[in-house]
Amino acid sequence: MDLLPNSAPLATKLRNTLIQYHSTGDSEWRVAKKTKDATVWRKPSEEFSGYLYKAQGVVEDVTNRIVDHIRPGPYRLDWDSLMTTMDIMETFEENCCVMRYTTAGQLWNIIAPREFVDFSYTTSYEDGLLTCGISLDYGEVRPNFVRGFNHPCGWFCVPLKDYPNHSLLTGYIQTELRGMLPQSAVDTAMSSTLANFYSDLKKALKT
Repeated sequence: MDLLPNSAPLATKLRNTLIQYHSTGDSEWRVAKKTKDATVWRKPSEEFSGYLYKAQGVVEDVTNRIVDHIRPGPYRLDWDSLMTTMDIMETFEENCCVMRYTTAGQLWNIIAPREFVDFSYTTSYEDGLLTCGISLDYGEVRPNFVRGFNHPCGWFCVPLKDYPNHSLLTGYIQTELRGMLPQSAVDTAMSSTLANFYSDLKKALKT
């Protein structure tokens, strides 16, 4: 198992990687799923053999409150149906932490529960916020879980210019679930999970 990385250079590299994804031209993305709450696109990942997913939708709330519901903290477990446990393992300066969390089985348990250990970083971006993360090989893997790996992921949340109480939320997710899984099952699960993320988040913000 690796030692914990130096948080400052990792945070800077992660932020720059996410901004690079955010500037990828529209022509490189292919629509994977569309719902009333969000559109999900995908393109081949440069990090591993799966896809980098992009999700986008307008959420009716202010940026800070939305990001507080997404980043590691007490809100996330309350509303994210996929996340079953979450522990903050280490806390660094400047909105950085290492968290361990587990996810529920998906697709009638074709995808068994997973465990992740992620470095998480939240920072300002334009008039809003960026909260991003990447998995670390850190800590013992718990029994009954497969350890998954998140390549650079993140959520950009910026207020809409004409409607400051609404925010544009754009996510970039590339999760390597690991274990023996048919890639088609993973792709189906990812698109649906991201679309559901928006509808669940909107419900949580209204309560």
